[in-house]
Order: sequence, then C-alpha cells, then structure tokens
Amino acid sequence: MPEPLEPFEPLESYGEEGRAIASTGAGGAADLGTQEAETLEKNLENGPDTGPGAGADKKPRSLWSDAWHDLRRNPIFIISALVILFLVIISIWPQLIASGDPLDCDLSKAQEGSQPGHPFGFNGQGCDVYTRTVYGARTSVTVGVLATLGVALFGGVLGGLAGFFGGTWDGILSRLTDVFFAIPVVLGGLVLLSVVTSTTVWPVIGFMVLLGWPQISRIARGSVITAKQNDYVQAARALGASNSRMMLRHITPNAVAPVIVVATIALGTYISLEATLSYLGVGLKPPTVSWGIDISSASPYIRNAPHMLLWPAGALAITVLAFIMLGDAVRDALDPKLR
Repeated sequence: MPEPLEPFEPLESYGEEGRAIASTGAGGAADLGTQEAETLEKNLENGPDTGPGAGADKKPRSLWSDAWHDLRRNPIFIISALVILFLVIISIWPQLIASGDPLDCDLSKAQEGSQPGHPFGFNGQGCDVYTRTVYGARTSVTVGVLATLGVALFGGVLGGLAGFFGGTWDGILSRLTDVFFAIPVVLGGLVLLSVVTSTTVWPVIGFMVLLGWPQISRIARGSVITAKQNDYVQAARALGASNSRMMLRHITPNAVAPVIVVATIALGTYISLEATLSYLGVGLKPPTVSWGIDISSASPYIRNAPHMLLWPAGALAITVLAFIMLGDAVRDALDPKLR
C-alpha cells in the first residue's frame, strides 16, 4: 500500500532557504542561492526584455556599426580625422586662412625670412611661402583623393569579378597584375610623364591609377573568394539568386572592408608620390601650386634659406602621416583578428 503524501506547505514557510528554490523547465528543482533567486524574481517581474543583454544599447551590432563604435573611442582616429578635415576645408576654401595670391611675387623680397603678415618668409622668386603652402594643400589632396577613388573603383571591380567568376578571367588578370607589379613606380613615372606637356593634375592621376590598381585588385580578389565560400552565399545560390544579386547584395558588403583599409592607407602614399614626381620635374608643372614643386625649387637654397624647404616639406609630412594614421585606425577597427 503506498505511503500517504505529506501535506503541501508553501515555500514561504521555509523562510529565505525556501524562496531560493525555483522550478526548472524539466519539472525538477534547482537549488539557487538567495541572491540568484532574487535576481530571477526581479527579471520575471520586469519582463523578458529587461534582462542582461537586452535594450537598445545591447542590440547586436554589425561590422560597420561596431567599427564606428571603436573608431569614436580611438584617439589616433580622432586626431588624424581632425587634421584631414582641416586639410579638406583649406583645400576647398584656402581664402579662410590665406588672403594673398600664391602667384603674386616680388623679387626684391626673394629668400627673405619671416616678416609681419608673412610668417613663413619668401621663396626664391619672392612669393609668400605661407600662401603657397596653404594653396598647395588643394593640389595634393585633390590628386590623392581622386587617384585613390580611381584605383579603388578600377582595381576593386576587376579583382572582384576575377575572384567571383574565376577560371580564364582570373588567370588573365593574375598574369596582368604580375606585369604591372614588375614596373617600378618612380621609373614608370619618369618614362610616361616625361612626354606629357599638360599642366593639369589629370596626367598624374591617370598614371597613379594605371600603376596602382594591381594592389587593390589582388586584395579585392582574395576578399571576394573568401566571402563567396560563406554559407549565406551558398544558401542564396541554392535558392536561385542571380550572380548580380549575390555579388551586390551578399558578397560586396562583406568583402569591401579590406579594400577600404588598403585604399585609405594608400591615399597618403599617392600624395607623397605626387610630390616625388613633381620634385623630379615630371609631375605637376608651374604655374600649378604644389608642395613638390616648392620643395624642388627650394632644395638648392637649403643652406641659405632653409625656411623655403621646411614649411612645404613639413606640411607634406603631416598630411601623409595623418592619412596613414587614419588607415591604421580603420584597419584595426575593421579587422576582428586585431580586437
């Protein structure tokens, strides 16, 4: 004969220890500490959306929102972004901080040092070094930005298509990039730009795009090959998604981050390359105002008038450093392995 069941007593009769017993989903009981039981009771009272990890601040972030969250707290990114913002502003509106004309020269003041209203002195032709340094930012930033955009678009599209379709197209592009990688950049500039007589920035930008796209192409190709092997791409293919839809909707958003990182770092390199080519006399030509031209014209007078060289060279160094620091910060934010 079965034993009679003991009468039921509420948990409150056991005091604090009784309240620390919570029923589990399996029908049994779990012994919890007093603090854990109180936390469980509070969560049940407040509802399921107020527990840990819930709320607007706890929503899962995408790669881009997570990267922006890290960048806003990175002092290197903040400093470099402020410097670049200042350079962009004075490139668009140099009159904000320089009221003179960079082509207005007075030979009677040639190689003179700092004077009231002319803090950087004068160059060998009597032009105000401060004004030319400010206006030189426009040329350098324009060349760097346009060359970077051209390289990223041209190389990214070619590399992405090669990585997605593979086969003969991939083989041809790989051999073509090997040919361009074998051409020294400075030597190629001396050969190609020496026959150009234009004084605009477009020949220099075209040369940079011509020799700069293979690097971006290799990065884009490898990134697309990695992205198209993911499960969500295979699932989209199995559901009948077209190649264009898979490329634009699923692969490109997840493969573009390495291209952006390399392009951001390369932007500073293109600015320094423009100055190098202008220094050698095959890049930009007068009357265009450029830091490379000013450095080239000031180099023979470095002993007698070092200010002619130091100010444009210093502006060039700060600009290149700012873009490289920005690229490093973006790389750290977009690469999960570096977190």
